[in-house]
Amino acid sequence: MARGFDSKDVENQQSEASRPQHMRRELTPEERETQSKRRSLELALTRARAERDAATSRAHQQTLDQAIQALETRLRSGE
Repeated sequence: MARGFDSKDVENQQSEASRPQHMRRELTPEERETQSKRRSLELALTRARAERDAATSRAHQQTLDQAIQALETRLRSGE
């Protein structure tokens, strides 16, 4: 489910990037901060998923599963 949202988000970012610069509105400081936090969460989630895929210890896998759940929850809630 989350990967579908990630794909849609990437698609939106690409379409936004292809718009001419003069058509984009300037983001407010709050919007920039929110966008930055979201990107940080997305990167942390990507890193945790990759680490989970490579983990061999069951305890480590469980810890990473919990971290992934927490990150997904934060992204859904808009933190």
